[in-house]
Amino acid sequence: MPVIRESLVQKLYKPGIGQELWDFANGIYPICRSISGNGVRETLGHIKQKIDLQIHEVPSGTQAFDWTIAPEWNIRDAWIKDPQGNKIIDFKKHNLHVLNYSAPINGKFQLADLKKHIFTMPDQPDLIPYRTSYYNINWGFCMSHDQLMSLPDGEYEAFIDSDHNPNGSLTYGEYFLQGESDEIFLFSAHCCHPSLANDNCSGMSVNTHLAQALTQLQGKTRYSYQFIFAPGTIGSITWLSRNEDKIKRIKNGLILSCVGDPGGPTYKRSQAGDAIVDRAVEKILRDEEAAPNIVDFWPYGYDERQYNSPAFRLNVGLLLRSRFGLFPEYHTSADNMEFLKPDALEKSYKHTLQIIDILENEYKTMNLAPHGEPNLGKRGLYGAIGGDKKAYDANLPVFWMLNQSDGQHSLLDIAQRAKLPYERIHDAAKVLSENNLLEVLND
Repeated sequence: MPVIRESLVQKLYKPGIGQELWDFANGIYPICRSISGNGVRETLGHIKQKIDLQIHEVPSGTQAFDWTIAPEWNIRDAWIKDPQGNKIIDFKKHNLHVLNYSAPINGKFQLADLKKHIFTMPDQPDLIPYRTSYYNINWGFCMSHDQLMSLPDGEYEAFIDSDHNPNGSLTYGEYFLQGESDEIFLFSAHCCHPSLANDNCSGMSVNTHLAQALTQLQGKTRYSYQFIFAPGTIGSITWLSRNEDKIKRIKNGLILSCVGDPGGPTYKRSQAGDAIVDRAVEKILRDEEAAPNIVDFWPYGYDERQYNSPAFRLNVGLLLRSRFGLFPEYHTSADNMEFLKPDALEKSYKHTLQIIDILENEYKTMNLAPHGEPNLGKRGLYGAIGGDKKAYDANLPVFWMLNQSDGQHSLLDIAQRAKLPYERIHDAAKVLSENNLLEVLND
């Protein structure tokens, strides 16, 4: 018979973990990642130090549904020298300076010709943009618009030491925790962006530490949990193409991205819009945060659009702080470790545990003493002094649980109806169940 499970927040959450989350993100921040290559491998190596991550290599040229895995890209160095021979761009100082997936180049160019291969943001003239050219062979550099405008005419030397290896591979990592049920909840974080702290060192850090925490309960959780660290789009599509046996067991999931900035929080619903994950996230964010931004699904963003595509419909939502594309630091050099805040990371991590709590306890309940209210006093469950204003607040979750436990409502249903924090409803249900006043029903 199912039981009300102990709160994961009370069991696994460590106040102050935000600094640990920040430190991990800081450790992987300098790495130049892309959709393939040694940067991804190095990043997954850091994650593997925390959890027993399985790392997969899928050869370039492999078909994954409608996609073909591209040649593997690696870069060793890149720079631009001005007419006096001074390095004005240096990849080793900031890896956003190079067009991601850039072809190699070694040549001299007049400024007018070089400008055709330089990307800037005139509307944010002091920042370096993040730009990619995954499937179009091109070469290029990124710099601040102010710097570009300050360059004098003359001959410049441009050098990029990179390669595209058709015999390489795409790399992704996964970690699986078997629960009592074969039904799977999926957590996914993209691992393809270079030095962008919020997008997505933050998501990788929270995903890693969540997996590490849940490992303490291996085999004791209601659900099984699948953690994925894969390059955006092509990585999740590749994972889906290689795991069709697991797909039918995945009922809900979350993408973790941009979860460390001081804005938000934001939740983008799954394609279904009313899946249990959507209701759980919305409840937690409204309980915990002053002004959460809950938005409907639309087919653009991160890998939620792959997991929610017509062949799968896996009910995967997207959890963020500030919404991608709308915060000014997005895809720029301002998305650095100063932008990432330990307390924001900690909130995101705690929210994931709170969301799992709802999923783990999403059972309907039956009041075993339904003929009026049971005598709580003789069971020591009504301890407040009669008439005390505090008694109303203290006992209200218990009364809601007793009133709504008719076999038709789950804990989440009751928390939403009562407009009380889910944690209080959960605690009331656990006490009532332990005192044989509440039965937890099978699915």
